[in-house]
Amino acid sequence: MRYLSMIRIQENTGKVPSESLMTDMGRLIEEMRREGTLIDTAGLRPTAEGKRVRLRGGRLSVMDGPFTEAKEVIGGYAVLQADSMAHAVELTKRFLALHGDGWDLECEVREMEYHEVDQTGCMPAA
Repeated sequence: MRYLSMIRIQENTGKVPSESLMTDMGRLIEEMRREGTLIDTAGLRPTAEGKRVRLRGGRLSVMDGPFTEAKEVIGGYAVLQADSMAHAVELTKRFLALHGDGWDLECEVREMEYHEVDQTGCMPAA
């Protein structure tokens, strides 16, 4: 089963990972790829560079970032291959543990649903 682990951050703290933390994360990423438990991972650019597309009452709107009303934002993600939710949580704990006690972070872990798509990227008609 695949799971999406999303890291929530407070992006306005100015806190950035140290070179040592980035090295440790690189090692963990390689280890998890070799194990077959990490499918994909990436950090996300700041909300100031993003857009929100909203559908409300049948009307679409686009808002420019930053999204100041949000206390926490998704700062990155990992797509995990795990046997169970408990396994996905353990994999996520490995990532968070690297940060030590100087960070205040939270990850949301959710199982992904899959639907077959054709060559154009669309789901075939039922």
